[in-house]
Amino acid sequence: MITREAPAEDRLTLVFSALADPTRRAILVRLTEGDASVSELAGPFEMSQPAVSKHLRVLENAGLISRSRVATSRFSHLEPRPLKEATEWMDKQFWNESFDRLDAALARYLETQALKKQEAEKENEQ
Repeated sequence: MITREAPAEDRLTLVFSALADPTRRAILVRLTEGDASVSELAGPFEMSQPAVSKHLRVLENAGLISRSRVATSRFSHLEPRPLKEATEWMDKQFWNESFDRLDAALARYLETQALKKQEAEKENEQ
């Protein structure tokens, strides 16, 4: 289970590792509809309930779901905050890189324009 003291990079690594598996992504999509038991989550997959439980443990360790017990059933609940944090991180990485490229292109353009202006001034002086 992720603790609040875990560095953001470690939390992101756990989230992205959990999301790397298509079965786990499908489980998360199902949980957007509401809480579900292991047997409900196992239904669409050709795997045993223990195999689904292993996927649920990975999701829980990444903080993507929480689990509770009602009588003899264990229910999983989607925890959206880690997904939001991962999305914000990706957005920041993309936009920072995009702005850096835009800054570099603009700097090259301005430099080229300044050189053209200097050349034109030299030609006019002659």
